[in-house]
Amino acid sequence: MRPSSSPSEPAGPGGAGLFDGVLARGGVRVLVSDRAWLQAMLDVEAALARALARSGLIPAEDAEAIGAACRAELFDVATLGAAAPDTGTPVVPMVRSLAAAVGGRAAGHVHRGATSQDVMDTAAMLVTRRAFDPLLEDVHAAAGAAAGLAAAHRGTVLAGRTLLQHALPTTFGLQAAGWMSGLDSAAARLEDVRATRLAVQLGGAAGTLASLGDQGLGVARFVAEDLGLAEPVLPWHTERTRIAEVAGALGEAAGAVAKPARDVILLAQTEVAEVREGTPGRGGSSTLPHKRNPIAAVGAAAGAGRAPGLVATLLSSMAHEHERAAGPWHTEWVTLSQLLSTVGSAAAWLRDCLEHLEVDAARMRSNLDLTGGLLLAERVATALAPAVGRLAAHDAVERAAAEAAAAGRPFADALAGIPEIREHLSNEEIAALLDPAGYLGSAGAFVDRALEAHRGRREGHP
Repeated sequence: MRPSSSPSEPAGPGGAGLFDGVLARGGVRVLVSDRAWLQAMLDVEAALARALARSGLIPAEDAEAIGAACRAELFDVATLGAAAPDTGTPVVPMVRSLAAAVGGRAAGHVHRGATSQDVMDTAAMLVTRRAFDPLLEDVHAAAGAAAGLAAAHRGTVLAGRTLLQHALPTTFGLQAAGWMSGLDSAAARLEDVRATRLAVQLGGAAGTLASLGDQGLGVARFVAEDLGLAEPVLPWHTERTRIAEVAGALGEAAGAVAKPARDVILLAQTEVAEVREGTPGRGGSSTLPHKRNPIAAVGAAAGAGRAPGLVATLLSSMAHEHERAAGPWHTEWVTLSQLLSTVGSAAAWLRDCLEHLEVDAARMRSNLDLTGGLLLAERVATALAPAVGRLAAHDAVERAAAEAAAAGRPFADALAGIPEIREHLSNEEIAALLDPAGYLGSAGAFVDRALEAHRGRREGHP
């Protein structure tokens, strides 16, 4: 297999766009640019020419001449784009320009046996595979940062929150382990799609490769080998599950990124202040000098938030008519690029966020004490139940909790004021029951198990 180029040029003539620093961060943006798409299309044409030569359909020197001209820098993207409306695809003007650049006898063999969708679909697979590299690097790095937080804070107690309210004590290590696990699962899905579902497209005008006679299957196999893509059982011009699986994997990754991003945003609120982003010089406001906004988490959430709509567009475009779609196929091109870019941006921001996250364990413990032990009510009821029964214990502790909340009394005092509680639990026992560090259940074991699974998943990844 011959190496394919990996374009590194900016997305447009002016480099990064106005919003790209926020919404197209990281290494994916340049790999889904117009120049990157053009190079992928040319890579397909070069691979096709080499496959035709291997099959004995064209001279080897003609294939070499075609391959030598398949360099994006030899073509003007704007000119090709301006000519695309005449045929509904940029492939036709590109093929004409490529043939003109090749010249001579070899020019007659450019694009032989292929149709425009063959080139665009295979280019889409190449663009996706290339974009997955920096995306996966950032997802793995974010998971690794979360793993570091999980290990470092295995026993750091914080308030577990359900419906944004204090629920039970948990540990920041367990919360970070949850982030890590989600990111690991998303990475595994992306890797599976990259390894098994990115396939060459070569079917000719109506999916039969009739123009290549009895050499069609061999040419398709050679193109797949050349480009390092899977060889499908048959052309998939109007069977779009591959695109759907790419979209689904990217949507899953966006969700896995959004979860820790949203948690960090909430934990960094002034009133909570349990974490903060530690990147110097970032997070300021145009008008408020004191602000230290969690910009990386915000950027990750913003990028991830754009993904579901793009996924939905790709899924809704799966119904392709007969042997060639009238519109749904065209919908995929920009949508796929935007989805790759926005998920890549979200992953890059989250990596930045978690790699520089600062944790305030003292503040976490202080916030645990805001309700005077109310979030240990379940523990008290559980301890009381053997003596008075589960329902009676629940009702007694509920009365004490309501009294403490209404009167602003310490929960321990309210508990001691309920006769059926005072009869069975001493003040010392109540105080011990209200220690959040003593009611963490299997939190530590869960963290250990998650870290072990993470290490297993990471085998083979640098």
